[in-house]
Amino acid sequence: MARDESAQGLLKESARRSHSSDRGDNAAFDSDSDLDATDYIDREAVRPPTRRSPTASFEPNTKGRKRWCSCLFTTLGRRSKCCIGVLAAIGILWVLLAATGVFVYKKAQEEPPYGQSPPWYPTPKGGIAASWADSYVKASRMVSKMTLAEKVNVTTGTGWQMGLAVGTTAPAIYVGFPQLQLQDGPLGIRFADNITAFPAGITVGATWNRQLMYARGKAHAIEAREKGINVLLGPCVGPLGRMPAGGRNWEGFGADPYLQGIAGAATVRGIQSEGIMATIKHFVANEQEHFRQPWEWGLPHAISANIDDRTLHELYAWPFGDAVKAGVASVMCSYNQVNNSYACANSKLLNGILKDELGFQGFVMSDWLAQHSGVGTALAGLDMTMPGDGLGWADGKSLWGPELSRAVLNGSVPLERLNDMVTRIVAAWYQLGQDDEKKFPRKQPNFSSWTDEEKGVLAPGSPTEQEQVVVNQFVNVQANHSVIAREVAAEGTVLLKNEDLLPISRQGLNDGKLRARRDIVERATGKRSEGKFKVGIFGEDAGPGDGPNACKDRGCNQGTLGSGWGSGAVEFPYLVSPVEALRKQFDKSKVELSEFLDNKPSFGKDGSSVVDELELCIVFANADAGEGFAKWADVRGDRPNLRLQNNGDDLIVKVASSCGGGTGDVIVVIHAVGPVLVEDWIDTPNVRAVLFANLPGQESGNALAEILFGDTNPSGHLPFTIGRTLEDYGPGGKVLYLPNGVVPQQDFKEGLYIDYRHFDKYNIEPRFEFGFGLSYTTFEFDNVVVIPQRRKTRFPMRRPNPAAEPPSYSSDIPSKAEAVFPPEIRQLDKYVYPYLDNTDGIEVGQYPYPDGYDQQQPLSEAGGDEGGNPDLWANYVVVNVDVINNGPVAGAVVPQLYLQYPETDLEVDLPVRVLRGFDKVFLKPGEKKTVKFNLTRRDLSYWDVVAQNWAMMTEGPYKFSIGLSSRDLSISGAW
Repeated sequence: MARDESAQGLLKESARRSHSSDRGDNAAFDSDSDLDATDYIDREAVRPPTRRSPTASFEPNTKGRKRWCSCLFTTLGRRSKCCIGVLAAIGILWVLLAATGVFVYKKAQEEPPYGQSPPWYPTPKGGIAASWADSYVKASRMVSKMTLAEKVNVTTGTGWQMGLAVGTTAPAIYVGFPQLQLQDGPLGIRFADNITAFPAGITVGATWNRQLMYARGKAHAIEAREKGINVLLGPCVGPLGRMPAGGRNWEGFGADPYLQGIAGAATVRGIQSEGIMATIKHFVANEQEHFRQPWEWGLPHAISANIDDRTLHELYAWPFGDAVKAGVASVMCSYNQVNNSYACANSKLLNGILKDELGFQGFVMSDWLAQHSGVGTALAGLDMTMPGDGLGWADGKSLWGPELSRAVLNGSVPLERLNDMVTRIVAAWYQLGQDDEKKFPRKQPNFSSWTDEEKGVLAPGSPTEQEQVVVNQFVNVQANHSVIAREVAAEGTVLLKNEDLLPISRQGLNDGKLRARRDIVERATGKRSEGKFKVGIFGEDAGPGDGPNACKDRGCNQGTLGSGWGSGAVEFPYLVSPVEALRKQFDKSKVELSEFLDNKPSFGKDGSSVVDELELCIVFANADAGEGFAKWADVRGDRPNLRLQNNGDDLIVKVASSCGGGTGDVIVVIHAVGPVLVEDWIDTPNVRAVLFANLPGQESGNALAEILFGDTNPSGHLPFTIGRTLEDYGPGGKVLYLPNGVVPQQDFKEGLYIDYRHFDKYNIEPRFEFGFGLSYTTFEFDNVVVIPQRRKTRFPMRRPNPAAEPPSYSSDIPSKAEAVFPPEIRQLDKYVYPYLDNTDGIEVGQYPYPDGYDQQQPLSEAGGDEGGNPDLWANYVVVNVDVINNGPVAGAVVPQLYLQYPETDLEVDLPVRVLRGFDKVFLKPGEKKTVKFNLTRRDLSYWDVVAQNWAMMTEGPYKFSIGLSSRDLSISGAW
């Protein structure tokens, strides 16, 4: 066979595997779809269209298709050489990819490094938890009255831009179930006006403040409800942060599963306290943007994250367990494959781990276009497809919708599976109290995701002519939420370095510091500064730039950085830049302020003389990243490195050498999506203070001013490690930028050892360790008391019997008439309906269900209730410690508890230490408080891959070390 034919064959085989079995897990047998492998691989490499730009570069590339066609069929002429060269290059590329892909495919078949995801069927039914029992009873009454079409409506989105929100289901009108309105995102209401742009998740994690985590979630939900939204697509706990340059790490809370779990669960509770359904995402192992989904990087398949069982449990699935325990209504499955099976069709993940082991009672929702098969995803545990379109954006060709109706009628999707899908969604609606029409009126959202104009159409994705109606009511829902946003931004600012400089005064420096500084300069230069204190502000990141909303979805780095980009970003109502806040707050009668709001190494014609006279220079620099559908400069989702961007490092070095002729004091402020390297300048003598402000949201400048002037004592701590080089993070810390096959394979060989666990295991000295953060005061710890609550046992108590019985329904296949298009409905083109034009030829048949489908799986002993076996959540030991503020000012402290496992003869590799407790307490000077840490059985356990259960050490002492960071642990106790 010729090599080009080999490539074609590999592509078809690759496409067939995704559309069908994914190596035996997500079932071939897609009887509800006409698409074959050739149809699949011919689809365009499209990305979601963005708002208010019919010609945006992220729209389906139909123009590109025409250009390539004309190139292919053009007669010899001026363009022919170009076309031949391009086609030759593409041919060589595909041959290389094919060859690599064959190697990777064969290697995976012969030597699976982590094993393929095993089948786990059938989907466990919802309704076993006492906490959801009443909602399931109500849901079963409603679902039992639904027609087939209504059930399909509830599970299937109506299509991209077929509603005012980013995701919309259709209603079940006759039983009174409304459309559900789903909207991004993790830090605010995406595409909406008059909302709050909260600090990003990574800033929330840096606060280490459980109360603020909850408060931010609650305020977010209030705004969602008042905008007419039912389901928030957040919070985000995946990516976890395996790779420090990962493009969407900033949407989550930090590179540790315990911190992510606590923050995610607190946010879920805050959101759902207001009756809004929270969506924890992305399940699971969506750790990089490159190759995250088919065609976005020109490949027909998404990357496969290959993870061993123990690592999956102890790292990547851990925070999802916290969210399920908190009662989260929805889980969003991710784009990528896990162990060579798409996450949204991976029965082991969705059925086995999420719904059985973790006892999840809500519904599983696909990420937008993360569904790649119809029947297969239904059987694997998917409950709702979003946005409803199938394999292409806005094409109206759903893999569910009418095809799900067909699949139920012909028996390829069991009716009991559809009933469970619908019941889970309706039960979640009842669980959150959304049947209360006073709080949740049956109306469309009062804003449109697709236009800023007052009037528009309700389904702008359809070319069918529609009536213009009011779609934007411009309802202001911000209330006083700027207060919470500012608190989070201030408490999430981390003081990395302070050599007796901060806090400064609004007069520049206090009198004593000012005299001392000027004496030093006079001795060094023979000149003495007089008059106003001279301050310079440097860097594009200090200023407003072209405004916070200059680029679609915040997809560029200009001006001060308030958030990353992508679906997790919002339209800023305003963004207080640092320079704006400092202008207002410096005392103009005492301070002379100079501004250099760009990153050029030259300070202009007269700039050098001005800079030479400055006594204090505040330099701003940043690093941005975001979702993979957008690209800025050389950042395509994931960062290409850990450097500051826009020449930020060079700017800092230049300012430090020039400020006051090299004698001026320098403060560096960094806004970033994650760790950045600081080695070029961190040890420069006159760089005397460094603040890492993360992504502070709309109140950026105001929050920073609070810290600089000492109104708020800095109490942020790093939610990740800052290394000295990218290599310090190990091979697992590096993004896969180039594909290693048609189906890129990413082996998580480092296992448990990411971030600080890796640094500890290999005894690597970080520049700033996980949990690090300085203060304007000092704290000490004393009097550790360890109080056992229960005795040590190897495994949890036996799995309890279900506290409630799942609903049961008739198993009779519905009448075909329920799926036929009603003649009175005016059809909108591309809108996803549940109806078929006719049901001729649909008969119940024998279908090849996936391997293992007829083998009842044993229930996990780690399961049994929401969050898993209740014994895992029982407190087994309490650790108390006294913390004292022995410094000069009041401030908050973050005691952190790290667990060290007992030494053991068991052949099990254990991390040096793992975070297992933290709190945040405010102390006045001289004040002492006792902090209490409750450690659960899960906190004390590791995942035993043989027993398939959480195992505790019963011999030898557990050590509990407490301090201010992962490497500043001043006191300890044992059990």
